[in-house]
Amino acid sequence: MSDKFKKIYEAIVDGAEDGLTGTALFKHVLSECPNATSKKIVKASLLALTDPEMKDEKVLRVIYDLAIKHRLDAVSENDAEPDDASDAPKLKADRKHTKKQKSQKTDMAASDSAN
Repeated sequence: MSDKFKKIYEAIVDGAEDGLTGTALFKHVLSECPNATSKKIVKASLLALTDPEMKDEKVLRVIYDLAIKHRLDAVSENDAEPDDASDAPKLKADRKHTKKQKSQKTDMAASDSAN
């Protein structure tokens, strides 16, 4: 885990284990990590959810709720960072390309069987 997420991760887990939920947990994370962006908070939350050491269902639910609630929020000016378009999957374009290839293969197979 990179250092930029480690402090946010620790603030989320510590707050959740101390019984903080919802807005109180969110404010706790921002007080511990004032430069945290919503994107980093959500990523750190997801890291916590995938941590095999985390076994407390209540804590996991609180962290999950935090990630879901703040998935699209803008927390600070730092959230204005442009997302790298190359990171975003191009599912629709990929599916069209795959469908086109399958269609071509089917057409080729049909023409071969006709001959």
